[in-house]
Amino acid sequence: MAAEANRKAADTFAANVLPVIRQLQAKGISATRAIAKALNARSLRTARGGEWHHSTVRNLLARA
Repeated sequence: MAAEANRKAADTFAANVLPVIRQLQAKGISATRAIAKALNARSLRTARGGEWHHSTVRNLLARA
C-alpha cells in the first residue's frame, strides 16, 4: 500500500516538474547535467527537497 502511494506521489511530482524541463529543452538545454544546473538555478527542489543531479533528471525523464 505504501509503495503505491510513493509511486503516485512520484508520478504527480514528475508531472508538475516536466513542463519546466520541456521548457528548458525547447530553449536548447538538453543534457541532463545542464537541465539539473538550470533547475537548481531556479531554486526548484527535488521531491525530497534536495538539489538536482543529472541522475535525478534522467530518472524523472524515464518516469515520463
